[in-house]
Amino acid sequence: MVCVRLFLLTVVLVSGVGRATEAEPMPPHATFTLPSKALKETRRINVYTPPGYGAAKGVRYPVLYMPDGGEQEDFPHVATTVDAAIRAGEMRPVILVGIENTERRRDMTGPTQVESDKEIAPRVGGSAAFRAFLRDELLPHVRRKYRVTEETAIIGESLAGLFILETFFLQPGMFGTSIALSPSLWWNDDEWVHRAAERLQATPDLKATLYLASAGDDVASQAERLSGVFREHAPKGLKWKYEPRPDLRHANIYRSLEAKVLREAFAPATTKAAP
Repeated sequence: MVCVRLFLLTVVLVSGVGRATEAEPMPPHATFTLPSKALKETRRINVYTPPGYGAAKGVRYPVLYMPDGGEQEDFPHVATTVDAAIRAGEMRPVILVGIENTERRRDMTGPTQVESDKEIAPRVGGSAAFRAFLRDELLPHVRRKYRVTEETAIIGESLAGLFILETFFLQPGMFGTSIALSPSLWWNDDEWVHRAAERLQATPDLKATLYLASAGDDVASQAERLSGVFREHAPKGLKWKYEPRPDLRHANIYRSLEAKVLREAFAPATTKAAP
């Protein structure tokens, strides 16, 4: 168990966030900064709007949020995937909002009692403040600034996937769709695997969508156990799917699955999403 945990820590420390290659192409987008009382710092936000957004004055759009959303992080490849799918008619038009990191491992992790967890960064356990920033500051700002519907989604990988699952359990309904790719379920001794049943039982009226995927070199055992909890305790209004992908790795699961997953999450009205 100790060896497995050290391996998973190494995967996170080495892979970190999926940084874009230098000058990686991406579609046109806007950038703004937002001072945060919750985080006591100013955050940089990147926003992609779909083709025709400027001309379609009366049209409102769903919003897809993403941690690791800097121009040197995962924003370029996700924005490119979204733009290509929309233009091909394979995905409903959406607004993509990327949150650039400052202290990623602080923001994406909750409290932990495991000493080796605490060694991944000078500060960890700040997910509650980051969630407050999203809930109370960023989401309201986006609603004021852009023409959006009430439909929201969030996508992320690794520690960002952990944050997404934690948010799903602690603040159910904050996002209508949660997509967690290779989430770091080992954090705090598999906390959210152990706590999932109680949280699901506490939200019997939850109506949401959750997609969970694991690669062959990461948290497959924890993810499989978590899927078992969902099979037993998921509320009727929760649409969920677990996809084990032993053919993929922690380092490539995001780029490998994003097109498929986002096309399903935002399937065109005339196309039925895959079950």
